[in-house]
Amino acid sequence: MNFLGAAQNVTGSAYFLEANDVRLLVDCGLYQERELLARNWDPFPVPPHTINAVLLTHAHLDHSGLLPKLVREGFAGKIYCTHATYDVAQILLLDAAHLQEQDAEFKRKRHQREGRKGPYPEIPLYTANDASASFPRFSPVGYEEPIRLGEGVEATFHDAGHVLGSSMVKVKVSQNGEQRTLVFSGDVGRWEKPMLHDPTIFEEADYILVESTYGDRLHEDQKGIEATLAEIINSTRKRGGNIVIPSFAFERAQEILYYLNELLLEDRIPHLLVFLDSPMATSITEVFGRYPDLLDEDMVELMRQKKSPFDFTGLKMTRTTDESKVINHISGTVIIIAGSGMCTGGRIKHHLVNNISRRESTILFPGYQATGTLGREIVDGAKEVRILGQMYPVKARIAQINGFSAHADRDELFRWLSGLKRPPFHLFVTHGEPDVAQYFANFVKEKTGWQVSVPKYQEEVTLN
Repeated sequence: MNFLGAAQNVTGSAYFLEANDVRLLVDCGLYQERELLARNWDPFPVPPHTINAVLLTHAHLDHSGLLPKLVREGFAGKIYCTHATYDVAQILLLDAAHLQEQDAEFKRKRHQREGRKGPYPEIPLYTANDASASFPRFSPVGYEEPIRLGEGVEATFHDAGHVLGSSMVKVKVSQNGEQRTLVFSGDVGRWEKPMLHDPTIFEEADYILVESTYGDRLHEDQKGIEATLAEIINSTRKRGGNIVIPSFAFERAQEILYYLNELLLEDRIPHLLVFLDSPMATSITEVFGRYPDLLDEDMVELMRQKKSPFDFTGLKMTRTTDESKVINHISGTVIIIAGSGMCTGGRIKHHLVNNISRRESTILFPGYQATGTLGREIVDGAKEVRILGQMYPVKARIAQINGFSAHADRDELFRWLSGLKRPPFHLFVTHGEPDVAQYFANFVKEKTGWQVSVPKYQEEVTLN
């Protein structure tokens, strides 16, 4: 097994597994940390044409975002994932391709004007045509449905409770009369969160790869989220500013709408205009309605009572650029939810330009901001930031609510691991910043005495 991504960093998830002459890739994610962006342009460490299949845990770009490049460079096998993941991945990958095309064009013109060149080619990493060409390779499957990948190699997808359609992948390998089980956690969800089911618990596994994004901290509970969100909205309205929320289009945007809907139903916030300023988030919100079996009972009941968080009074879903521009000419306080979640691209940058230097406005980050991203710079207290080629002083209130995260925190990750009835041969801690991953590895080792390690990028291990 080779750790090709999300090894001592958060994004770029990719793990290569070879067993019984079957060559598998679990996830094929895009790198989003600024200092690691060059890896997106590098040739794949494993020649794509030699890979038999990809097992995709979920549609987030840090897990799926390099699939078009993989296919373009020779991968001809199947990409297995759940049906909901396939639906969402099509939306995310096409949007990512369009953004890369636009970004390449913007940078090309800017660099020509400034007489310089950037660190990466002024072409898109992949195009919308490349993204579309990857879709026929997808082969959606149901949860708990075994997939035979080759002689003695079988994979099964289990509900991760992270985002719609998200999975943990169990791989069983039979060899010389013995069997080994590997579990890839993907991104572990949380218990008793709105909208989705709880994460699947495993009773046994020989080897486990577990994410550790929030492995060194604890999240706020739901009541804490609601109270903080209400305070931010009410105080910002008193100042006469806007609430600007950089949000991932997938799951985070829908969860924010859920909480806003709850606060509105309880009259804890004023009935302001709420703009979901993202064609992609709007399309994904529609996907939720197609999979009621993946939603929890409370969410289904809200929809049955015509109190859906995706259709409350005052909610405006903007698809066109012109609709987006109009938002900045509205007087009074509005709530703007726009992508991307870490401010690396998309419409959020334009809303930041119009609000980040206004003392009356609030920029609210509902979750983790990776090292090297614009969002992280702002959260870390930068006094001035570069947006769309210009510097802007940061005068707006900057707030963050980590409880929105769809990732399990330290205790929730340990709760997931504690379902095992016997120790695994080895636990590999991945998908976390180096100090966070090491902290969580030490935490688990002290609690259990298990064999635990934090693999390095491209580290190769032989499993017994």
